[in-house]
Amino acid sequence: MLVEGNERLRELLSEALKIADYVVDGVATVRELLNSVATANYDLLIVDLGLPDEEGLNAIRTLRSTGFSRPILIITARGSIDDRVTGLDSGADDYLIKPFHHAELLARVRALLRRPYDFQGTVLRFGNIELDQATLEVRCLGRLIELPLGQQRLLATLMRGHGRLIPKSSIEEALSAFDRDISTNALEALLSRLRKALSEIDSGIVIQTVRGVGYRLTEQEPK
Repeated sequence: MLVEGNERLRELLSEALKIADYVVDGVATVRELLNSVATANYDLLIVDLGLPDEEGLNAIRTLRSTGFSRPILIITARGSIDDRVTGLDSGADDYLIKPFHHAELLARVRALLRRPYDFQGTVLRFGNIELDQATLEVRCLGRLIELPLGQQRLLATLMRGHGRLIPKSSIEEALSAFDRDISTNALEALLSRLRKALSEIDSGIVIQTVRGVGYRLTEQEPK
C-alpha cells in the first residue's frame, strides 16, 4: 500500500514498484488507508506524512494501537533529527527523506520485506475465534466450525479490522472482489446469518452496527 498525497508522485512511485514486480494499491488520504487496511492484507505500507485529510503519523499510531504488525516505511520531506525520531517512535520501521532515488526506495522495501514479523496476518484471532486466511477454516476454542463461504469471507473482513469501525461500503467492496457486486440487502442478510452462527457457539465476539455507517467486531461482554 502506497499512501501519497501528491497525485503525480503517487503515480510515479506506483509505477516504479510495479516495474519491480510488486502489486501496489495507491491512495491519497488517511481515511482511504484505514478503510483499505481494514479489508485487505498488505505486506508493507509506504506512508507520506503530509496527507490532505490528516497527519500520516496519526494513521501510523492508530494502526499500531490496534495490533497492525506489518512493516511501515515513512516517505516525507521532513528531514530533521526530531522528525525522524518522532516517526520511528510513532511506529514506523524506516524513514526515507524526499527527494530520493527510486533505487533507494526499492532497496528499503526489499530490506523491510526480508524482516520477520508477527504472522497474525495469516491466522486471525479474536475472542475465541481463529480464522486461517489461507484456507478460510474457522475454529472456536480449537473446534472446527462449519460456515458457508460467504460467511467465512465476511468474518475474515471483520476480523482484519476488529475493534475498528468498518464502513459498509468497504465491506461491500471486499466481498465484491470475490463475487459479483453485493447489494446492501444481501450484505444485511449475510450479516444476520453470521451473527446467528456466532451466537450459537462460544465465540466471545459480537458484530455491532453503527447505523448508516458500518460495522464493528467487538468482544462479547461477560454475562
